Amino acid sequence: MRIFFLFLLLLLSGCNSSLERNDATQYDKGSFSQLTKTDFDRMADYEIKENTQSLKILALKFYKRNPAELRKTTSDSPEVTVNWLFSNSHSWKFKEINNAQGIEALDQVFDENFNGDRVLSLIAGLYTMLITAHDNQKEFDMFDSLDPQLIYNAARNVEVIVWRLSTKRKKNGKLFLVTNEMNDNLQNLTFEREFGKIIGRTDYFASVLSEKKERYITRAIQGTTIRVLLPFL
Repeated sequence: MRIFFLFLLLLLSGCNSSLERNDATQYDKGSFSQLTKTDFDRMADYEIKENTQSLKILALKFYKRNPAELRKTTSDSPEVTVNWLFSNSHSWKFKEINNAQGIEALDQVFDENFNGDRVLSLIAGLYTMLITAHDNQKEFDMFDSLDPQLIYNAARNVEVIVWRLSTKRKKNGKLFLVTNEMNDNLQNLTFEREFGKIIGRTDYFASVLSEKKERYITRAIQGTTIRVLLPFL
């Protein structure tokens, strides 16, 4: 029980954001749906829901900083598009990004031959990768079995994506997607901070789950020039 409340405090500490968070992570522990949940299940529920909120924040920021990508998909505003993206029943498959998901969707963000919506490919790739790492579940109960190694791999993959966003460039020298602003008059690292929250939550849950299941995590060491996305086998 103590571990669960420590994890809850970790999540709540990262909730200050320009995009108002809703009450999706609030539960009535006496409700029927909670009867079969352990504290670790509730931790998984919080982690997934809070990471989804972070992805919504990032999607909105990316579309506002990269309006040309939004125009490849829709004429709607960034707010309407993000609401549709996270509210509709579309199975996270979009023809605008070749129906790609997970690592495939993340890789094509940095493929110069890809002409689709890079923001959509990035967010869809991150979301479906996180869900895959959690045994394709969004809510958990005592009958679910999660692998801490896969959750750890997901956190490392988010780190790789952050690195690619800041270093990978097109042949013309431009970044594939504009993120943080840094100049003499302004320093905006809000993208990096939101990504950091996702990495922190996911890493922490993988570590706690590893101890609970007594399963060792194989830690990946990647070079500074070549970083690859870890698989989910």
